[in-house]
Amino acid sequence: MLTLAILVNMEYNVPMENRNSLSTAEVAKILGVSRIAVFKKIKRGKIKAQKIGRNYVIDAADLSSALGAVLSQGRKKEIEKTVDKTVKEYGEALKMLGKE
Repeated sequence: MLTLAILVNMEYNVPMENRNSLSTAEVAKILGVSRIAVFKKIKRGKIKAQKIGRNYVIDAADLSSALGAVLSQGRKKEIEKTVDKTVKEYGEALKMLGKE
């Protein structure tokens, strides 16, 4: 049975990966959690969603940014700096850990 959210997003003859929006069931499957967990994340504001009737539609771009899948340039540089510092300070210890 198709939900309203899926019907709203459906464009015939267009593969699912080319759609811009996802239903709560699709998001739950992607995240490996229940639909209830997705609803809780929406309610807490961790996932941005639009309500259509009784259902929610999640924009694919909002999902990736909400889950931290998208890193800003500043965040990438911060991570690289931290990794470099760790390797510089603990390089020998890290090599010893990798030998086992």
